[in-house]
Amino acid sequence: MPIGGSGPPPPSPVDEPSYTDLPPAPAHTAAGQEQLFAVRRDWTRLLPRLQGRNTAELALTETAARLVEDFSRVLHEQQSPSHNSNIRTLSILLYWCGAQAAISERDIHDLARTGPDLKAKTVCQFLRDRDILLQDPELHRDVDLTWIDITLAALPENLADEVGQWVKVLRSRGRHEGEARSYDAIRPYLASLQPVLTAWAQADVLSLREITRHHVDTAVDGQSGRARRQLALALRSLFRTLKRERVAFRDPAQHLRVGSPTGIPKPVPSDLLADALRQTKTPLGCLVLVLAAVHAVPVHELRTILTCDLDLARGTLVIRRGLRRHTLYLEELTHQIAADWLDYRHRRWPASTNPRLLVSQRSALDPDHPAVGKTLLRDDVPQGLTLVGLRQDRILNEAAETADPLRLMRLFGITEKTAMHYVTAAHPERTAKLPR
Repeated sequence: MPIGGSGPPPPSPVDEPSYTDLPPAPAHTAAGQEQLFAVRRDWTRLLPRLQGRNTAELALTETAARLVEDFSRVLHEQQSPSHNSNIRTLSILLYWCGAQAAISERDIHDLARTGPDLKAKTVCQFLRDRDILLQDPELHRDVDLTWIDITLAALPENLADEVGQWVKVLRSRGRHEGEARSYDAIRPYLASLQPVLTAWAQADVLSLREITRHHVDTAVDGQSGRARRQLALALRSLFRTLKRERVAFRDPAQHLRVGSPTGIPKPVPSDLLADALRQTKTPLGCLVLVLAAVHAVPVHELRTILTCDLDLARGTLVIRRGLRRHTLYLEELTHQIAADWLDYRHRRWPASTNPRLLVSQRSALDPDHPAVGKTLLRDDVPQGLTLVGLRQDRILNEAAETADPLRLMRLFGITEKTAMHYVTAAHPERTAKLPR
C-alpha cells in the first residue's frame, strides 16, 4: 500500500499523453514528512502494469526527472554495462515514491528482486551520495558473518557456544590478544568443520569436551588433498583455542598430521613456470603471477594491497599484515609489470577512486571500494598452475639455494616454523638428525 498523503494523484502535465492503463502514482511524501507506518511495499502488483513500458512514459516531477538525468550522466561516465536497468529502476522508484523524501533501501532491493532487468546496488549508491537514501543496517551486515551466524544457529546450543568462542578468539576477542582474522578468512575453516560438527551433534555429543582422538581421526579418514588439509587445520585450530581459553581440558587434535603424509611442498614443473608469463594475456594477470611466483605473496594479501603501498620510484611494495608491514624490493621484471598495470589502470578507469592496487571492471568504479574477487585472480593463471603452488615453489626454490631459514623469513615475511618446514623439505639430509 503506498505511503503518503491523502487526496487525488497529481495531474499529468498537459503536454504529456495520458495512459489510462498505468496505475496512478500516489501523493508523494513531502520533504521532512515522516512515515506514519513503515509498511513493506509489494512491488509485484505494480510491475505487471509497467511491463514493456518505456520509462520515458512515466510522469515524473521536475526534481525526479533531474535526478534521472544526473544518474544517466554518472552511469555514462562509469561506462556501466547495466545503464538501462539502473535507469529503469530509479525511474520506477521516483515515479512511485517521489524525490522529496528519503527512499528506503529495503524498497529498492525488494523492487530489484522482482525482475531481471532491475538493479539495486548502483541505484542505492547514487541516492546515498545525494542524502536521499534511508539505509537499512540489515542489508549491510557482512555476508560471511551472516553465514557464520546461521551455521552456528543450526548447531545445538552448547556446541554453538563453544564454536562461537573459537570464532571470537580468531577475531582477537579472547583472553589473549592476537591478530584479528577477517570473517571471509574464518568462513572456509568453519565450512570444512560444519559436516563434522553436524555429525557429532547427531551422535548426541553435547560438548566438544567429549571429543577424543578417535573422533578426530575418524573425521579426517576418507579425506584427501586440499579438503583433508583444510579440515585438519580447522580441527587443530579449534581444539588448540578451546584448550587455551580453558573451555576444553585437552587437545585431541594436537598430533593430527596436516596435509600429505610427507608434508613436503611440491615444486612446479620448470616448463610450466617458464611458459606461464607468456601465456598470461592481461596486465592484471601478469602482475598477480609475478607477485605470487617471484615474491611469494599469498592470494588473500594480493586483494588487500593498496595503490599507495607501491612506490615505483624506490622500487618497493609494502604488504600489510595486521599491525606488521613486510617490504618487497622489486626486481626489474616486477617493477616493469607493476608500472604497466598502473598505466593500464589509469587509462582504463581514469575516474576510479578505489584505493586498492588490483581492481576489476566491477570494483574499479564501485563507490564502496570492494576488493577484487579471488576467482578473478585465479582466472588468469595458466592451466596446470595455481597461485598457491607458485608461491610454494618460489619459497622451496629459495630454500634449496640458501638453506638459511632466517633469509626465508626476511625475504618472504614467513614465520620461523614455516621457514624450517621449507628448509627441511629442500635439504632433508641436513635436517634429519635435528630434534623434533
